[in-house]
Amino acid sequence: MFRELADMNKDNQTDEGTPVSVKIRERLQAANKRFHANDNISEFIEPGELEKLLDEVEAKMQTVLDSMVIDTEHDHNTRATARRVAKMYLNEVFRGRYVAQPAITEFPNAEHLNELMIVGPITVRSACSHHLCPVIGKIWVGVLPNKNTNVIGLSKYARLVDWIMGRPQIQEEAIIQLADLIMEKTRPDGLAVVMEASHFCMSWRGVREMDSKMLNSVMRGAFLTNNELRREFLSLIASRK
Repeated sequence: MFRELADMNKDNQTDEGTPVSVKIRERLQAANKRFHANDNISEFIEPGELEKLLDEVEAKMQTVLDSMVIDTEHDHNTRATARRVAKMYLNEVFRGRYVAQPAITEFPNAEHLNELMIVGPITVRSACSHHLCPVIGKIWVGVLPNKNTNVIGLSKYARLVDWIMGRPQIQEEAIIQLADLIMEKTRPDGLAVVMEASHFCMSWRGVREMDSKMLNSVMRGAFLTNNELRREFLSLIASRK
C-alpha cells in the first residue's frame, strides 16, 4: 500500500511539473486533432488552464526579451512587457483560439424572408500567421434566405467574425472558415462574404507598401449561379466604401 501511495505521489509530482501547453498538446494528439494557428482548441483546455498558460507564455516571452538583449530589470518601459504581451496574445489578439464559439440564438424564418440581406462593414482585427503582424480591415456578408433559413441577430455576425478572425490567419482561409460557419448556422439559399484588409507584414516590414490592400470573396449557392444577384451584392457594398 505504501508503494502504491508513493507511486501516486510521484505521478502527481510529474504531472504538476509538466507545462500546461504540453498537457493540452497531448490531449489534441490523443484525439487526433490538428492545432494549426487558425484552429480553435478550447475543447481541449480544462478550467483554470488558460491562466496557467498565460504564466507560461509570459515566462517564455521574457526569455525572448532577454535573448534580444533588452534589460527589462532596469528599463521601466519594458519591465512588465512579457506579461502584457502574453495577455495581449491569449486574451485579445488570439482569443478566438482559446475560447468556445459565442452563443448564437437562432430563430425560424417565420415571415419567409427571401430577399437579399447585407451586413457590414464589420471591422476585422486579426494577425498574419507568417509574421504575427496585424491584419486590419472590413468584411461584408450577403445572405439570401429561404423559408427554412435560421435567422440570427445582426450583432451575432460581428461576434462570429471576431471569433474566427481572433487567431493567426491567412485571409484566404479566414473567410472560408467564416463562410462555412455562417452556412452551418443559417442554411441560406446563397451566401457571399467579401473581405478587404491591410496587412502590416507588407506595410510595416518587407516592401513597406503602405497603400496596398487585399480584397477577396467567397460565394456560395445562389451567389455562384445567379449573376444578377452577385452583381447586386457587389454594387451595394461598393457604394458603402
